Amino acid sequence: MFTIEQIKTAHNQVKSGADFPAYIQEIKKLGVTAYDVFVAEGHSDYYGDNHYKTSSPASHEPLTIGGTVDAEPFKKGLKEHQQGKTDYPTFMAMCATCGIEKWTVFLDKMTCAYYDNAGNEILVEEIPQ
Repeated sequence: MFTIEQIKTAHNQVKSGADFPAYIQEIKKLGVTAYDVFVAEGHSDYYGDNHYKTSSPASHEPLTIGGTVDAEPFKKGLKEHQQGKTDYPTFMAMCATCGIEKWTVFLDKMTCAYYDNAGNEILVEEIPQ
């Protein structure tokens, strides 16, 4: 099975949201089937076949997640990040401010779903291949 070190190596190639599709292809080859990214402290849970799970440590100081979702600014900030206009720490801070608690990437469906604190799905996007 894959390790956090392998995922970290692949992630180190990501400089902005524009690099995200290549990263997804790389970790898919490692055997990752899905993963969750938690905005508050930046840790991720990675899943593989046969109930395999491994987690990364927190990647930043704790952020406070907004109590209500501000969907339009979130979508605008997401688009800017995907175009390479913001770095990852800026993106994470924007997600927190806009009320996004986590996102889940499903590599089988090639989708990314964003959720609020209550677990409500806010947005689902297809990942370019």
